[in-house]
Amino acid sequence: MATTELTDAEVTSVDELRKYIGRETGVGEWVLVTQEMVDKFADATGDHQFIHVDPERARQTPFGGTIAHGYFTLSMLAGFLSQNMHGMKMRLPGAKMGVNYGLNRVRFTAPVPVGKRIRVHRKLVAVEEDPGKHWVQVTSENTVEVEGSDRPAMVAESIGRTYF
Repeated sequence: MATTELTDAEVTSVDELRKYIGRETGVGEWVLVTQEMVDKFADATGDHQFIHVDPERARQTPFGGTIAHGYFTLSMLAGFLSQNMHGMKMRLPGAKMGVNYGLNRVRFTAPVPVGKRIRVHRKLVAVEEDPGKHWVQVTSENTVEVEGSDRPAMVAESIGRTYF
């Protein structure tokens, strides 16, 4: 997955932000998915399906080893995959806080094998502004790439709100 037209611009207005709709706005650093991370996720969620936590049994499956939970991959958007992101920075004057407002669509399109590295590519899909100017809502398409794979592991449309 190639990076295209990525900018390191600092966006300071909603009008300026709208200019980036349809463009890739960020690429995250590579993150190694370890068995320890997957095991901790299984412990936190109670989902101990063998394809995630039992390397011996998982070797007998078409995956050839353990894979990360789909929801593990999704949850990584909140932290590891968004840390150290290269690209556009949104710095709107008067912003008090930003929150995760939800998701429109999530698809797990390929497995994430334990021991592989993943990263996110983010594209701006939509910008909405509260008529009273109390918030700005940004919808982004997040595509999680698995190093060495032709298919993304996940595509998720996320919504974030910035409150003033």
